[in-house]
Amino acid sequence: MSVRVFLVDDHALFRAGVRAELDSITDEVEVVGEAGSVGEAVAGINHHKPDVVLLDVHMPDGGGAEVLRQIRASKQEVVFLALSVSDAAEDVINVIRAGARGYVTKTISSQELVKAVVRVSEGDAVFSPRLAGFVLDAFADRPGAAPISDPELDLLTPRERDVLRLLARGYAYKEIASELFISVKTVETHVSSVLRKTQLSNRYELSRWATDRRLV
Repeated sequence: MSVRVFLVDDHALFRAGVRAELDSITDEVEVVGEAGSVGEAVAGINHHKPDVVLLDVHMPDGGGAEVLRQIRASKQEVVFLALSVSDAAEDVINVIRAGARGYVTKTISSQELVKAVVRVSEGDAVFSPRLAGFVLDAFADRPGAAPISDPELDLLTPRERDVLRLLARGYAYKEIASELFISVKTVETHVSSVLRKTQLSNRYELSRWATDRRLV
């Protein structure tokens, strides 16, 4: 029997791409539904009762952690696998603490995503290689563990963090806009807001700031 999958992401184009890829390359998984908001996700999961939910971390109305909270409260048996553009330590740790079984980034290949879905449905925990260390550090409480919160970082919205992360990696504004499915003007607005909140003056200072906080 195929693994029944429900997609949760606020970008319809991304959901359509994932669905098309999964439907075309394998019969191991079956996409039974999708949603673009917390409310739609909770209703859809309760209706379709999937085996695995592919869950975006950042959404405008509460994000993946809120979906997890509401579904856990309903006592439904479903496994969550986070699928996000973010590879920040605090995002990984927070969604795992909320109850997700694994966390992979959107750079994952279609074939690897299928393997990850099947593995979490069978009870395994699955992480992109770099992210596993964050979880081990946080839950082992070892010296040098990735910080779960940072007062300065907490000033930024999830979308501002996404923009900052890509900016620090050397992406141009147009590339950031394409990656996050937003306009160049919106990218400029987010960068201006980050500069104001961090009291920094240019993208080079922002890159160092982001690196110091392990966002890159």
